[in-house]
Amino acid sequence: MTQAIAPRAAATTTGGVAFRVRALLLLLLAVIGAVLAGAAPASAHAALTGSDPQQGAVVGRAPTQVSLTFSEKVAMSDDSVRVLDPKGKRVDTGKATDLGGTTYGVKLHSGLPDGTFTVTYQVVSADSHPVSGAFTFSVGAPSQTSVALSDPAVGGGVVGALYGVGRYVSYAGFILLVGGAAFVLACWQRGAGVRPVQRLVVSGWLALTGATLALLLLRGSYVGSGKVGDIFDLTLLGQVLQTKAGAALVSRLLLLAAGALFIAVLFGAYARRDEADATDEGDASGRSDASDKGDGSDKSGVDADAEKRDLTFGLAIGGAVVAAGLAASWAMAEHASTGIQAGLAMPVDVLHLLAVAVWLGGLSALLVALFRAPVETQIDAAAVRRFSRLAFGSVTVLAATGIYQSWRQVGSWSALTGTWYGQLLLIKIGLVAVLVGIAWISRRWTAQLSEAPQAKALATAGAGTGTTAGTTARATALAELRTKQPTKVPANSRKSSSGGSDSENADSRDSNSGHSNSRDSHSADSRRAAQLARQQTAVATARQKRLRDADPARAGLRRSVLAEAGVAVVLLAVTTVLTSTEPGRTEEAAKQVTSSSSQRSGPLSLKLPFDTGGQDGKGTAEITLAPARVGGNEMHVYVERPNGKAFDIPEVKVAFTLKAKKIGPLPVTPDRIATGHWSAIGVQIPMAGDWEIAVTVRTSDIDQTTVTKNAKIG
Repeated sequence: MTQAIAPRAAATTTGGVAFRVRALLLLLLAVIGAVLAGAAPASAHAALTGSDPQQGAVVGRAPTQVSLTFSEKVAMSDDSVRVLDPKGKRVDTGKATDLGGTTYGVKLHSGLPDGTFTVTYQVVSADSHPVSGAFTFSVGAPSQTSVALSDPAVGGGVVGALYGVGRYVSYAGFILLVGGAAFVLACWQRGAGVRPVQRLVVSGWLALTGATLALLLLRGSYVGSGKVGDIFDLTLLGQVLQTKAGAALVSRLLLLAAGALFIAVLFGAYARRDEADATDEGDASGRSDASDKGDGSDKSGVDADAEKRDLTFGLAIGGAVVAAGLAASWAMAEHASTGIQAGLAMPVDVLHLLAVAVWLGGLSALLVALFRAPVETQIDAAAVRRFSRLAFGSVTVLAATGIYQSWRQVGSWSALTGTWYGQLLLIKIGLVAVLVGIAWISRRWTAQLSEAPQAKALATAGAGTGTTAGTTARATALAELRTKQPTKVPANSRKSSSGGSDSENADSRDSNSGHSNSRDSHSADSRRAAQLARQQTAVATARQKRLRDADPARAGLRRSVLAEAGVAVVLLAVTTVLTSTEPGRTEEAAKQVTSSSSQRSGPLSLKLPFDTGGQDGKGTAEITLAPARVGGNEMHVYVERPNGKAFDIPEVKVAFTLKAKKIGPLPVTPDRIATGHWSAIGVQIPMAGDWEIAVTVRTSDIDQTTVTKNAKIG
């Protein structure tokens, strides 16, 4: 009966674990698919906030250069800015220059014709993301142009999708590497010798290393042409190595080399020392008896403990340095490296990344320990409680640094709900809240957690006996646990169980039939041996499941930790998209500039009543400005009497002042066209803003007044 039921029980156990793993993998693939579907092309982190000439401006004379102002510093190449005439011919000199601050310019050739010109730009923002766009301006008057203003999919396409996957894998690898190692050193040192935990940490190192190499190859095409064929272009790779993002990726690879040495020591010398200490525990009573005769054994034990503490301390310091360096390779090349308070934001970002890794990576290690660790090395309750405290501290650091980062990147309540970055941030906050809620449930299970089942068996085996007898009993119990693993039955041992009667029958037959029956018996024995091996494997697997499920609190903890891991997969995907999205503060600043430049959809017209104080000194001055944008404008001034008739006055002057930028007054002296009509062509407005317009009217040799009014121009 036992043999008939055991295979089904084993299949159920193996199938349950496999189903959970497959479910997590499917969830991971679904989330990555959603990320890729919504992240092409990648969002830029720098926005064009101004230009000269401005978008859509009509200037009277051809400018000598075109300047562009961004919300942050950008990196430019020789072809980053191009200016095309109405026929699509390039009219710039091809070399962009830094004009100071966040403004960049490119010189234009002389003798440009009238018509509409197109300006295209493709740059890399200070946080390593590609930015592209285009706008037009006209000289003299707008005209037809052969240039098509298609939206370039910079950072999109197949290369953009591959780059997004690489970013996700690199974050996941960092979390598994740092969090898994921290879990072993801080919570469960015995886990250094557990093979599934070793595989988890090594997998994190391999994932991070492979993803970093892939990102380094993809980088040139990602910020440039976006073509798959350019991935292995060594010229582009050389250019990438000279950029901030390339230097960060190379630094990450060098740190990963040091990380490989750390892993070798952690799972080599450190794990062997821990195993030796565990073996020595079984002989503790023998050493105690020997210590009655001399203290050499005690001194040796003290020296071993001190050596292990020193090794643990050294690994902790070395691992912390490597982990902080890996986190800094992101902080120095992405969001934290630009914007306000960059000097404070970068170390805060490092702490944020380390807290995420310790929490989620430790959670992954705990999940592996609960589901995949052998029965004889099941994680003990004390290790789970240590991780619970470590996770609580990580969440506290995560919350504090996250609040600061949110304020820095969002900046206002309106950006929190009105921008894609803010909405993603709200989703991330919600997922973190769900994760903390599940962690609270896990913490309750942890509080109820009892000693591991095999530890109970060992303790029971040694209870109530003498020191030597107890040690022997515990050793016997541990040996039984280890020998209950699946074994293979050798083919030559089959006859010991069933070959006796067969050999007797074979002796009574003739030689030909004896040889045939011997072959049949050999085949039947092989089948029976294989069946016996499968049954032994099933029995051992079922026994492991019974031991794991002996504690209801431990089973509940496994379920809650599995749920945490599922939410963590989604959270990591949302975080990856968030780091590729334009911050809310930058997006709102760009919207304000766009709104300010688009407020005037037609000519500006103002009426300013005046009174010079003399006889016949009252009237109204009406000033019109077209197109009322940055650049050249045409201005007309009409002066009328109170009865609406044209007022023939000797002089009119106009001045423009932008007090917010301390520009002006910029004087303009219009020409008299007719009675009461004055005009000026090519009135230059250098910048958009709220301008003060002052009109000075002189009605006689001594009677004069100045009236002012504010208006938005540009």
